[in-house]
Amino acid sequence: MRISVILLVFRIWSIVVVPIVVKGKSGNTTVGRVPSVVNVGALFTVNSVIGRSVKPAVVAAIDDVNASPTVLRGTKLNLILHDTNCSGFLGTIEALQLMENDVVAAIGPQSSGIAHVISHVVSELHIPLLSFGATDPTLSSFQFPYFIRTTQNDYHQMSAITNLVEYFEWKEVIAIFVDDDYGRNGISALGDALSKKRAKISNKVPFTPGASETDITDLLTGVNLMETRVYVVHVNPDTGLKVFNVAKKLGMMTSGYVWITTDWLPAILDSSELPDPDTMNVIQGVVSLRQHTSNSGSKKLFTSKWKGIKDKETSSFNSYAFYAYDSVWLLAHALDNFLNSGGSITFSYDSKLRSTNKSDLQLSALRIFNEGQKLLQTVLNTTFMGLTGEVKFDEDRNLIHPAYDVVNIGGTGLRTIGYWSNHSGLSVASPESLYSKPANTSASDQRLYSVIWPGETSKKPRGWVFPNNGKPLRVAVPYRYSYKEVVTKDSSPEGVRGYCIDVFEAAVSLLPYPVPHKYILYGDGKKNPSYTNLVNAVADNTYDAAVGDVTITTNRTRVVDFTQPYMESGLVVVVAVKGTKPKPWAFLKPFTIEMWLVTFGFFLFVGSVVWILEHRLNHEFRGPPSQQVMTIFWFSFSTMFFSHRENTVSTLGRTTTDFTH
Repeated sequence: MRISVILLVFRIWSIVVVPIVVKGKSGNTTVGRVPSVVNVGALFTVNSVIGRSVKPAVVAAIDDVNASPTVLRGTKLNLILHDTNCSGFLGTIEALQLMENDVVAAIGPQSSGIAHVISHVVSELHIPLLSFGATDPTLSSFQFPYFIRTTQNDYHQMSAITNLVEYFEWKEVIAIFVDDDYGRNGISALGDALSKKRAKISNKVPFTPGASETDITDLLTGVNLMETRVYVVHVNPDTGLKVFNVAKKLGMMTSGYVWITTDWLPAILDSSELPDPDTMNVIQGVVSLRQHTSNSGSKKLFTSKWKGIKDKETSSFNSYAFYAYDSVWLLAHALDNFLNSGGSITFSYDSKLRSTNKSDLQLSALRIFNEGQKLLQTVLNTTFMGLTGEVKFDEDRNLIHPAYDVVNIGGTGLRTIGYWSNHSGLSVASPESLYSKPANTSASDQRLYSVIWPGETSKKPRGWVFPNNGKPLRVAVPYRYSYKEVVTKDSSPEGVRGYCIDVFEAAVSLLPYPVPHKYILYGDGKKNPSYTNLVNAVADNTYDAAVGDVTITTNRTRVVDFTQPYMESGLVVVVAVKGTKPKPWAFLKPFTIEMWLVTFGFFLFVGSVVWILEHRLNHEFRGPPSQQVMTIFWFSFSTMFFSHRENTVSTLGRTTTDFTH
């Protein structure tokens, strides 16, 4: 037993620069009450866009803490860095190896997928994990109690994108994302946020991590056939530019397209003082989000200090470097409070892990940080002013005051067109200047500076086009003989013209989504078609709709739906289009000549019948033959106007006269 203990001590001494005391057979190890050195771990992918900025920042933060006379007096932080190599499997192995070094906390990782796995390890060993890059909103404190997110939550980033979509009055977007925990869960949060604003993700286009350019080409070719032209790209910084290189080749970076990215794109561009011209050429007009950090004196001091750092691979740094730097200082302040309050640092073996001693993995070397829970609470209760602004956690363990810069890429750099925060939404004023005012996220108060969209245009894209592979609506148009001004056949590409067509096209152009359609003539143009049959054809799904002067009747409303009437006759006065001179015989116009002859013959017949019935009894119908003939004609004519002067005395004569009237 003594030999095994000596070997164990030797092994730990060769890795950790911390003097330890072995106490009896229990296997417990203790660091003095005020330790001279405390081990701090770091886990991230060094050879990556984020890692190349974060590594110098973490090292600089450790040096600054160790040189500070106000924090951890008498105690130095010893950084132990392990490279996760952007792999969940290797990341887990590196995390286990790191935990063998009795670290009190770990900074990282940058990957949400690796954070999911490592969080199980640190939860078992009670070691706080301060992640500056894992933005997956599903990494919750309920499932992973020792996971602390020291950067912004993607839940807020997706809320910012939703406000952008609402601000520009788009209703649908296409999500292009990497198919891992980071991509899937982020886009899921975006879908939830859009649904609250009565918008949606029309299509989700995932691709595997490390997808080839050929695979991405196939995906974007299919995307380009869809009607939506607003794309939200949520991918990793190391592979994200492939999407835009392919989009450029496919002609998808021209006028009419909208590209919105999450903060991965500024992370690439901010990593160098002079962005690559070839890179800038393929992302012109893109709108992106960048984690907002306040302009403070300490931030400017760090920026100037960065230029003097020799061990760095980039000429500049991105926002993740600020959050990693603040993560180290957050841990330093928490350790200072923890030790000053009488806390000690002790580790103990886990009986569950010791039972696996026969395994070649040597899990028995892992120890539980006994005071991990107390240090965790101290970290969560710590508040200070860092490079990113005020570092403080809310009740959900998220940093307070989440905010993003809204940037527009154009020319040779980035232009800030506004800001987003959960306090004020979109604004051209910095979030810090608005925190003292009441919260206001009303849609009517949102504001951004002008945007230069792809194609070098400042006109807001409509956000959709008529799809190349969509099924058009079948719109029936009555091809009638009369009233061709309303609707008729035409030689134009649409094939029809008229007032009804103009109204329909104007209504379609106002819709916030595409409505592809084709016109189909109904009728032969030689006679007016049956409108009832046309309505029934729409009801039977022979046609999807009908456009024309279709009268709304009760029976027709039972089988189809009508729009609001846009033509209504009511009481009208019919007048001649061209003025005509009055004619003396104009009163004859209402009837044809034949009708007048029949009418005149009928009254002449009535006059003859009345003369026959009256001339034997009535002296007014007697006299010379010429007088009696004139009486017949006069009586017939005057009967038309009820102005005859002869009185009828016989019963049959009066009956005939009354019948005529």
